[in-house]
Amino acid sequence: MGSLVSDFLTMSKSNNNSKEFNPLDPEEFREKAHKAVDFIADYYKNIENYPVLSQVQPGYLRNRIPETPPDAPESFDTILRDVQNDIIPGMTHWLSPNFFAFFPATVSSAAFVGDMLSNCFNAVGFNWLASPAATELEMVVMDWLATMLQLPKSFKFSGSGGGVLQSTTSEAVLCTLIAARDRALKEIGVQHVGKLVVYGSDQTHSTFMKVCKIAGIHPENIRSIPTILEDDFSLSPKLLRKVVEADVAKGLVPLYLCATVGTTSTTAIDPIKHLADVAADYRIWVHVDAAYGGSACICPEYRHFLDGVERVDSLSLSPHKWLLTYLDCCCLWTKNPNLIINSLSTNPEYLKNKINDSDSVVSYKDWQVGTGRKFKSLRLWLVLRSYGVTNLRNHIRTDIQMAVTFERLVRSDPRFEIVVPRRFALVCFRLKQFNGFDSAYTELLNKRLLDRVNSTGRVYMTHTIVGGVYLLRFAVGATLTRDHHVVAAWELIRETTDALVKECYA
Repeated sequence: MGSLVSDFLTMSKSNNNSKEFNPLDPEEFREKAHKAVDFIADYYKNIENYPVLSQVQPGYLRNRIPETPPDAPESFDTILRDVQNDIIPGMTHWLSPNFFAFFPATVSSAAFVGDMLSNCFNAVGFNWLASPAATELEMVVMDWLATMLQLPKSFKFSGSGGGVLQSTTSEAVLCTLIAARDRALKEIGVQHVGKLVVYGSDQTHSTFMKVCKIAGIHPENIRSIPTILEDDFSLSPKLLRKVVEADVAKGLVPLYLCATVGTTSTTAIDPIKHLADVAADYRIWVHVDAAYGGSACICPEYRHFLDGVERVDSLSLSPHKWLLTYLDCCCLWTKNPNLIINSLSTNPEYLKNKINDSDSVVSYKDWQVGTGRKFKSLRLWLVLRSYGVTNLRNHIRTDIQMAVTFERLVRSDPRFEIVVPRRFALVCFRLKQFNGFDSAYTELLNKRLLDRVNSTGRVYMTHTIVGGVYLLRFAVGATLTRDHHVVAAWELIRETTDALVKECYA
């Protein structure tokens, strides 16, 4: 046997005419990682010099990159040079201090290092035994953040509930919707799945309808309840009750309500407590999507936006939006994890072990759609430990104060109006209707204003339409943004408006 092994090793060595392929040589990794960190640090340092919104045209990259991959290795320096010359021009720079579009995707040194450690271990933490620390740290961190939000004990592992890190709000909604669906079908029978009805407002995130379809809800049974400016575009409990009663009268089964704390268009706040009153009468599962606004609720002065949360079934928020954690990181808490586990659990023979079979540990694969999962809690853990609750609260307050500054600047110019009240760090504003011009022309002027501002590359904003009104969104919160960036953005908006108004009356 020894001779056979020796002959095999000799033959293998003689067949290897090239340098041994070693994709994880520690010293090579050290060298490349140092270069990469230097590259990233320089990018962050110089990011303000790039146009915020990419200026390239569709298909630009195909002409810069070879049609086929290389047969031989290329140097890391060459690759980084191509990132600089070919990739960066095609990037919209979400981390630019002049990025005021959508909602910010916040980052930090601590989260970056946390992600490096997560990548280092490359743990696929589908169950406890796969990496005990990955499971238990996630449980700890979810309870920590629940405490910061003053969530009731019924949402914590230290109580009767628990939390899990999903990738996005869409996944959080899907998992809870499936749990609600299966609970209802167990009572009414699977043959009545076509009777299930779900509810949201016309301001609920657009992915809600997609998720409902994936979960098997008939498109005709997805209710998008209208909101109005007079209610600041929040969901009316009175109107919800009216819609639910009409569905019940038709023999349909109310199933699920998605309430929002900080809608995408205007950061509208749905009244959780009063909506829960309606839901309780019909045993509707209530999920609170606090993807953006929820992070602010770690500050005592904003916690009231979660009033009534003790009466809902589940809650999610996305720390990657405002708690400095990089993409992707969505926290989901539920009062009754077993309902999700009953719907999503799998137990193949190759994953069975004594500890898991004893039901004494959490298997996070049963809390999500997929099986494999990254060690994301390291990222959030490093953020919470490196900065502490006090600094995180001050970070949010600083962003909101910069939004207040922008709001005051807008109000100082009589040509503009604030369309809806500012709650967090988003200001919704627009050019007013000028004398002699109709509403259609006013919308056109606002579109032109947005296009011209964005085309400069100095600032990036987005728009929305609510209640038939076209408005501009100025979202403060990029990690590198400071007061002078906000003031400079306003000056650009004002100067662009001056030129537009001149053209109007020319």
